[in-house]
Amino acid sequence: MPAAPAADRVYSHIKQAVLDRRYEGGTLLTEGELAEAVGVSRTPVREALLKLEMEGLLKLYPKKGALVLAVSAQEIRDVVETRLLVEEFAVRQAVPAPPALIARLEELLEEQRCQAAAGDLAEVAVTDRCFHAEIVRHAGNQILAKLYDQMRDRQLRMGVAVMQARPDRVAKNITEHAEILDRIRAGDADGAAACVRQHLGWVKVLVRGEAG
Repeated sequence: MPAAPAADRVYSHIKQAVLDRRYEGGTLLTEGELAEAVGVSRTPVREALLKLEMEGLLKLYPKKGALVLAVSAQEIRDVVETRLLVEEFAVRQAVPAPPALIARLEELLEEQRCQAAAGDLAEVAVTDRCFHAEIVRHAGNQILAKLYDQMRDRQLRMGVAVMQARPDRVAKNITEHAEILDRIRAGDADGAAACVRQHLGWVKVLVRGEAG
């Protein structure tokens, strides 16, 4: 299998590091360091940085480098509000749930438990996001599913940030996912929506009290 183009390799390296917070907000990345880390020349580094700036993850400063943008409280609020609108609707539409959805949610819940036990917060965040996205996909609205997918990067980055800031939330997240699954399995659309609202609502408290 041929190797990915150099710019794509740089893009993937930086983006993954930003999403799982190995490159945290406020970090200044230089072209030389990135070229050395990935083993490429500076030209594909510039190409990758421009693409990541367009995606809102970095801010370029000529002759200095690229600054990793921090997640703002406003961005968290915007994402949570959008998720509430989409996910409450989606979970109601997904009930009664087909056996395939129940089985997939059970599988993701078990994966999350194993990842939490291993202390892998980046993977916990990925699986957390997959759990919710699976429900949205089963709502039967493709436009809504595409809208939800557009928030993927923001969700992953915020998920890792929140879990690092509040390690106690990892176990609570898993418990709340189990509660959502129980309501879906029982065919209780109102109960499932209430669980989703409670599950996402605590983030607003975090933003008011701690995030900035």
